[in-house]
Amino acid sequence: MTTATDVQKVADLCKKNNIEIADLKFTDLPGLWQHFSIPVRDLLDAADLKASIWVDGIGFDGSSIRGFQEIQESDMILIPDPGTSRVDPACSVPTLSVICDIEDPITRQRYTRDPRFVAQKAEDYLKKTGIGDTSYWGPELEFFVFDDVRYDQNEHEGYYHIDSIEGQWNTGKNEQSNLGYKPRYKEGYFPVPPHDTLQDIRSEMVLEMEKAGITVEVHHHEVATGGQNEIDMRYDTLTRMADNVLWYKYIAKNVARRHGKVTTFMPKPLFQDNGSGMHTHQSIWKADKPLFFDAKGYALTSQLCRWYAGGLLKHARALMAFCAPTTNSYKRLVPGYEAPVNLVFSARNRSAACRIPMYTDNPKAKRIEFRPPDPTCNPYLAFSAMLMAGLDGIENKVDPGTPLEKNTYELTAREQARLRTVPGSLEESLAALERDQDFLLKGGVFTQDVIDTWISYKRENEIDPVRLRPHPWEFHLYFDA
Repeated sequence: MTTATDVQKVADLCKKNNIEIADLKFTDLPGLWQHFSIPVRDLLDAADLKASIWVDGIGFDGSSIRGFQEIQESDMILIPDPGTSRVDPACSVPTLSVICDIEDPITRQRYTRDPRFVAQKAEDYLKKTGIGDTSYWGPELEFFVFDDVRYDQNEHEGYYHIDSIEGQWNTGKNEQSNLGYKPRYKEGYFPVPPHDTLQDIRSEMVLEMEKAGITVEVHHHEVATGGQNEIDMRYDTLTRMADNVLWYKYIAKNVARRHGKVTTFMPKPLFQDNGSGMHTHQSIWKADKPLFFDAKGYALTSQLCRWYAGGLLKHARALMAFCAPTTNSYKRLVPGYEAPVNLVFSARNRSAACRIPMYTDNPKAKRIEFRPPDPTCNPYLAFSAMLMAGLDGIENKVDPGTPLEKNTYELTAREQARLRTVPGSLEESLAALERDQDFLLKGGVFTQDVIDTWISYKRENEIDPVRLRPHPWEFHLYFDA
């Protein structure tokens, strides 16, 4: 519950930064921020706190938001969360951004399809299980920064064209002058400038993230040619990290735009080069004690940690509906591009879907890294789903199987045939979610309404439209038939 002290802290922040506008942000079901703005005085006018925006909220049309209400029940209310108040780094006019929760105006109950509410319920459920009281999350978001993008699809044509001054395909381009130094395909990992032309832009992104309260650990160029990058945040609790992911994407997009470039978190924009993933580190703590460490366990992991990994692997095919939630996601999840398609458990092995990083023997750093997710996911839903799968693994003592220390891409055909893999398409993932969802419904964390809406939205708005349109490569294959 918001207190007068909370509002005073926001007022002090506004005064210190000469704030003129308050921007109210919330998340649609697929995972993009939506917003509208008000004069800051309307946010700070809290003489009667019970009659203020902080408690009464402010209305919006839920029928115009993806995955939300029908038109006959469109009125919804935003409730600002004062603890999320940040000076907005993208606005020229001094602006305060506040993330909001969503309520129904009639019942004044939290809205079940508000992704942030799902995340908050997941954190509460962890406490109720007694297993732990806190989960920590450290997603590694990869993204591309391009110099140009054009795409269209209509009745008689369909195409996309992307370009980057770093693209290996531009070594022969007349750029007046072409200065070379373009990372070769699959050789973009860690080159220094001038190969890495995006060093200063990433540094600017990092500094803006730090101003927004996000602690950054490292940034670097990634494997693909054409401007692939990674910025890693320090771990945080589930809902706060999901908030941070949306800040991260917002800042990365807006800083790139300042420089006349464009950021995309699309998993596979380039053919025959690495895609962008979101390897997600996660751990459970109780009373400030890490529960995933055991000095005598495999790769220094506790039995509880291994059961958690077992839950992730058991439910992985259903998890992909939230963790790799686009048709494009499955163009990344194919062998040969460092994508973790094999549902196995291992230490250090980056070809495994679920691995144990071995950089340190510090108990506080012991964690699971689940590698199939990508940054198109809604982080509130994806983190919540992974936590629920891991907790189900602990509750049911699910064995993750014998750790696989081999490179899973170099197994024999017989060995490969024994392995479970992630689904090959979004449709397969949604079908897996239809079969395997009880673990998500525990404690009312996910509701049946959220899962059913997610499945129908993805089929009607993504799978069907992609399936109905001719693909350019089909002309190569079939035009002369």
